[in-house]
Amino acid sequence: MPVRILKCLINAVIWLLLLAGGLWATGALWFDFPWAGFSHAAAVLFLVGLLCAAVFVRPRWRAKLAIVVTVLSVMIWWFSLQPRQYRDWKPEVAETASATVDGDVVTIQNVRNFDYRTETDFTPRYETRRYDLRNLRGVDIFINYWGSAFMAHPILSFDFGKDGHVCFSIETRPVKGQAYSAIGGLYRQFELAYVVADERDVIRLRTNFRKGEDTYLYRLKAPMARNSFLEYIRTVNELHATPRWYNAITNNCTTAIRQQRAASERAPFDWRMLANGYGDELLYEKGAIDNSLPFAELKRVSHINPRATAANPAGFSEEIRKGLPGMP
Repeated sequence: MPVRILKCLINAVIWLLLLAGGLWATGALWFDFPWAGFSHAAAVLFLVGLLCAAVFVRPRWRAKLAIVVTVLSVMIWWFSLQPRQYRDWKPEVAETASATVDGDVVTIQNVRNFDYRTETDFTPRYETRRYDLRNLRGVDIFINYWGSAFMAHPILSFDFGKDGHVCFSIETRPVKGQAYSAIGGLYRQFELAYVVADERDVIRLRTNFRKGEDTYLYRLKAPMARNSFLEYIRTVNELHATPRWYNAITNNCTTAIRQQRAASERAPFDWRMLANGYGDELLYEKGAIDNSLPFAELKRVSHINPRATAANPAGFSEEIRKGLPGMP
C-alpha cells in the first residue's frame, strides 16, 4: 500500500474518532449539564465550537489537539458526576429495599406491593417480608416487551413455596416529571433501582394495567438458586447504602444481573445480552429453560397476558403458572 494512501486512511480514522468523541461529549452536555435550563444551548455551542476548530484552525494538528483537549475536559467533568440517594423520586421508586440475613432467614424491608386502579392511580404500600432459604424451590423469569422485539425487560421471581414469590426488577430511578429516554439512558440521567416486589405488583402492573405490553413466563433451570438470590440481596443492600448510575448498555436490567456475579463466574458475553428481546432464545439454546417444545411453541404458550387479566388477584401467582412447561 502506497505511503500516501496509508496516511490518508490513518487521518480518516483519527477524524472519525474525534467525531465520535465530539458527539459523545455533546450528548453529555445536552443531557447532564448542571444547569438544565442551559443544557441544550451549551451542547449546541460546544458542537459549533468543535466544527469551527475542525474547519478553521491551522495547522490541522492544532485543530485535532484542541478537540482532544476539549472532549477530555468534558469527559473528566462527566465522570465526576455522582449519583444521589435523596431526590424527589417518583412514588414507584421512592423507597429502596434492604435486607438482613440471619442464617437461612432473609428479612426484606420495603417490598413493594402497590394497589393499582390504573397504571398511574395507585395506593403505595411497602411491606416487610421474611423468606426461609430452605423453602426456596425455584426461579422463574418474566420477559416483558413494550415495543421493539429487540428490547425487553427481564424480571426474576424466586419461588419460596409457602412463603410466596418475590420479584427483582432492575429499573431506572426517575424523579417526578422525568420520562425515560433511550439516548439519555446512555448518560447520567438516572440512578439504578432494584425494585423488590410482589408479583401482584410488578407483574400485574405490566399485564393488566399498562397498554401494549406483552409478558412471557419461563421456569429457569437454576441449580444455584440460593446463590443467585443472595447475589440479588447483596446488590440490594449495596444500592441501599450507595447509589449507582444506570446505563442503557453497561448497567441496565440485563447486564446488571451479569455483573452481580464474580467475573470468573459470569456466562460468556452474547450479543443477546444487549438485544435482550432475544434473551429467552438464548436461555433456550443454553438449556436454561424448558426445551421439550420447539422454541416458537414454547414462547407462544408462555405468553401470560390473557391468563393474568383473568386471574383472581388473591391467586395471581398460581393462576398465571397453571400448565406452563417446566412449572412444578
